[in-house]
Amino acid sequence: MFSNKKNVNILTALLAAHGVRHAVVCPGSRNAPIVHNLNEHPDIVCYPVTDERSAGFYAIGMMQALDEPVVVCVTSGTALLNLAPAVAEAWYQHLPLIVVSADRPEPWIDQLDGQTLPQPGALGRFVRRTVSLPESDEWYCNRLVNEALLDAMADDARPVHINVPITEPLFSFDVPQLPDVRMVMRTSPARDYDCLHPALVDGLTAARRPMIVFGQTNPHYFEGIDVDHLFSHVIVLHEALSPFPHVSHFDDVLEREERGERREERRGERGERREERGEKILPPDFIIHVGDTIVSKRLRRFLRQATDAQTWRISLSGDVEDTFQNLRGIIVGDPESVLQSLSHKLLHRRLQGAAYRRQWLAALTEAARRAADFQPPYSQAAAVKYFEAHLTGGAVHYANSTAIRLANRYANHHVWCNRGVNGIEGSLSTAAGFSLVTDEKVFCVIGDLSFFYDQNALWNTNLKGNLRILLLNNGHGAIFDTLPGLGQSPARDRLVAAAHSTSAEGICRQNGVVYLKAEDMEQMKQGIDTLLYLESDRPVLLEVFVPPSSC
Repeated sequence: MFSNKKNVNILTALLAAHGVRHAVVCPGSRNAPIVHNLNEHPDIVCYPVTDERSAGFYAIGMMQALDEPVVVCVTSGTALLNLAPAVAEAWYQHLPLIVVSADRPEPWIDQLDGQTLPQPGALGRFVRRTVSLPESDEWYCNRLVNEALLDAMADDARPVHINVPITEPLFSFDVPQLPDVRMVMRTSPARDYDCLHPALVDGLTAARRPMIVFGQTNPHYFEGIDVDHLFSHVIVLHEALSPFPHVSHFDDVLEREERGERREERRGERGERREERGEKILPPDFIIHVGDTIVSKRLRRFLRQATDAQTWRISLSGDVEDTFQNLRGIIVGDPESVLQSLSHKLLHRRLQGAAYRRQWLAALTEAARRAADFQPPYSQAAAVKYFEAHLTGGAVHYANSTAIRLANRYANHHVWCNRGVNGIEGSLSTAAGFSLVTDEKVFCVIGDLSFFYDQNALWNTNLKGNLRILLLNNGHGAIFDTLPGLGQSPARDRLVAAAHSTSAEGICRQNGVVYLKAEDMEQMKQGIDTLLYLESDRPVLLEVFVPPSSC
């Protein structure tokens, strides 16, 4: 029987899953649930050592002999500090020492109770990673343990510290078996990328509903690589932040799926058009995730429903980025080479995902037709749709919030966006900096709050006429209109959404920026035409005033 502490059981199961077979354990009451579990597990052998200073070096000797990771487990308080000399030695010997310390619950740290010193970070720079395991959030706990163990066992092995807060009562050992845990694998292909992990290749081959998802990606990637075979058999979803030059209207598809409203156009027996309810699109059973952040909250929610799916992350960093909460493996390498190698490996295999791809393509085609047919009234959406329809080139930056969401609806090209942390600041400054080092036109589509926050970007004598700004001013942060429940608060408009009646005209005048404005559909179209084609040696800004309720 095992402890009834969830974080202790997840830790025990993952230690065994990652191949840890030896543990040096020190006496104590707070770490008793951990020691009990390690002793109970049939694949782990425990070695008791009373003095923690000595225990750490015992573990070093075992790692030297075995060439394997070893756990050293201590109780709370100064017991952890006594490991510092051994941990420092393990750091410089590149040994995968796994320090596991029991701890008091976080609310009691520094509260003058027994053994309540702050333990995370106590070993300083002599551990590659420190994690403290939550007692109730199982997904987060699983992720943290996987991260720590992968870091310990990397090619350049180093010590790690896993801190385990445990709430009393401590001594309940009534759980018959450990949980099924999700072990994350991490592997680097051979230098020529010919050797990919079999679980990736075999899993994709057998999947009935495979999907490739691209997050934000530099547009210079994926140029000249041969992935036609792969992309012709697997549905690929991406946003305007990816390197692919066409709109993927998956957000509209998923919205209609959520409402149960998706329709498919079919031909009747006499060739007449008719719409029928399409078959429900199920979440994928195999996901390859490339690139960084994904704007669509709806897509992230959809992929998190795929609880039984395998997600493989392809990245140069190899970091555990479990966006969809079903990560199974990480391929460390540049995504272009990995995908090209994967495509070549699948040339002579029969893939199973054709039906799923056809279902998605039908839904995406239908969504594209609706988007093309829809003519929004005078609004931010109308301005962005007209701008994108008449754009003929140049680099295009979008600010966060409503602006980038409109880009994902209408942009048929890569867009730049500060989506790394999704902040309001710096969007205009980034576009301005971009414009200084290129001769092509640089467009910035930006909302009012982002613009006024970053207005000092225009206070620069180096700016040229290639910077063009489309300012969407509806007098507040429009993104807050879309948040369920916030409309019930009387504080929303003035205090949360920062309602205002500010214009950019004075800012443009003081900074020598050509100022244009539009207050109706015709003025907006004329203004965008001017913004696109006017010859000027100074930046040009078009401020489009739309009603507060306009998106």
